[in-house]
Amino acid sequence: MAGVEFSSAVKRNIKGKFVCSRQREMIINAYKSKLAVDPNLTVRKAREILSKELGIGQKTISNTIAQYRENKTVSSPNKIKIFKNVETKVDDFDKYAIRRKIHQFWFNRELPTLDKILTVVNEDKSLPNFSRSSLYRLMKSMEFEYAKRGRNSALLEKNEIILWRRQYIRDLRKYREEGRQIYFLDETWVNAGDVTSRIWSDNTVQSSQDAFSQGLSTGAVNPTGKGKRLIVVHIGSEDGFVPGGLLCFESKKNTQDYHDEMNGDSFRDWLEGVLPRLKENCVIVMDNAPYHSVKKEKCPTTQWRKADIINWLTSKGEVIDNSMIIPELLEVVKRLKPLYSTYVIDEMVKEQNKVVLRLPPYHCELNPIELAWSVVKDHVKANNKTFKLADVHNLLIEGTVKVTVEMWKNFISHTTKAEDKFWDMDNLIDELMAEQQRVVLTIGNSDDEDDSDFSDF
Repeated sequence: MAGVEFSSAVKRNIKGKFVCSRQREMIINAYKSKLAVDPNLTVRKAREILSKELGIGQKTISNTIAQYRENKTVSSPNKIKIFKNVETKVDDFDKYAIRRKIHQFWFNRELPTLDKILTVVNEDKSLPNFSRSSLYRLMKSMEFEYAKRGRNSALLEKNEIILWRRQYIRDLRKYREEGRQIYFLDETWVNAGDVTSRIWSDNTVQSSQDAFSQGLSTGAVNPTGKGKRLIVVHIGSEDGFVPGGLLCFESKKNTQDYHDEMNGDSFRDWLEGVLPRLKENCVIVMDNAPYHSVKKEKCPTTQWRKADIINWLTSKGEVIDNSMIIPELLEVVKRLKPLYSTYVIDEMVKEQNKVVLRLPPYHCELNPIELAWSVVKDHVKANNKTFKLADVHNLLIEGTVKVTVEMWKNFISHTTKAEDKFWDMDNLIDELMAEQQRVVLTIGNSDDEDDSDFSDF
């Protein structure tokens, strides 16, 4: 109809949807057309115009133009997304907190069922929110097992974890009675952008201009991201951090797990330099990070070829019958394994008249250096104003100095009480489970018809 203008809104690209190479070529062609009309057109102005006309986000347009300028071509991003499972998405600190909540049920003489745990975990705002099935998978990955007593059910730690913890506490108590010095080591990280999450602010100051006119400061501006990261390793005892024992280096990998930064060689080199600084006949407590537990020699497994298993056994002086099949050969390996399945670190420490004691998995509350790290990190966060890695490094060193000998003694006293608490808890669970007949079913492997708590998985 004459005199009537028809217009339609541009349909926006769905947020999060991949922009294919054909769309990116369209962006570049449109950008070239705009430049032909206005050679002085800036990228900022161009992305605003093109975003309105094409219905594509400004960030995508800006990245596409930058890619074309650098490579003279454009391509669509990798469409394969890597989805993390619940075991890797939940960090160690949250796992520790969840484990403590489960333990608290036992101290209250109450059976910790999956539904009860789900309720208390989801009520804690500091922890992730779980569905019943995701919490079930997490419990399985954390070495819990499902126990039934008649119609009642409960989640228990696997026997391997319980035995490891009992033996650890027994050994530690024995070493203390012998008067041996006990050192605790651990790794952590500090981000360049770490700051205190909550601060006092003056609400009467509305802008930086107001602050300037009144001679006031609006305070440090929070960083836009975590920034670069420092990986930190240290060791300490009731005498404080070991002088010269600090290892600190810049992270080169963009991963959530700082353990990815270390390897067996770098950890061994660091510990080798630290050992002369430790007291004679001491005990070194560490966790079970892979680089702490590099085997001196690999022993055959079911994945080995038969010929390789035979060669390994004959190298150990074993006489092999040619009629033996792989299961029989592996049975011989099983007998020899304790002799050859030793750790590089343990042997190195043993040569210097010292011993390694390994913490049970998921038990950071038994390592007092974790409390020391908390003091160090709080110092960094409270004083971080530049968000530069060099300055954070200096703050980190200052933080370690702030952790006094008296603090270390208090930290060790705190973890000693935690050891006693675990010991009493194991005795309490044993007592409660002995009240009725006990049938232990590994979580996820139950064929019991009455397994009502997990029948829907």
